[in-house]
Amino acid sequence: MWSIAEVCEQTGLSPRTVRYYEEIGLLPGVRRSEGGRRVYGADELERLGFISRLKALGLSLAEIGELNAVYAIGGSTGAMLARLHDLLGVHLADVDRRMGELADLRSELVAYREHVEERVAESAPSDEMRDRDASHV
Repeated sequence: MWSIAEVCEQTGLSPRTVRYYEEIGLLPGVRRSEGGRRVYGADELERLGFISRLKALGLSLAEIGELNAVYAIGGSTGAMLARLHDLLGVHLADVDRRMGELADLRSELVAYREHVEERVAESAPSDEMRDRDASHV
């Protein structure tokens, strides 16, 4: 059993985040010591790691909560994994779409930078002549 401070040290989460996950139902069944302090076991630590991994993959807390609900209702890892598979597919499609948008943006940036570079090259001789004329006045 670990204290919230120890769990936070192991997971990199803040105590506020861990308590929030408990509050919204992502971390159910957290036990309390005789003194009323939260104590966490291996299951909670594993669940926090799972939540962190899903968040890193782009899932929202609502989607993670949905996975918890699917698991609780069906009592099956298989049902939860099937839903996770679907959610990951949606996020993968979104990442692909955004990568396409970024590739288009990159192409626009390259083209505009080249345009600006041409304008700089065109204006450079006249700038030099203007500077030279100004120094002779």
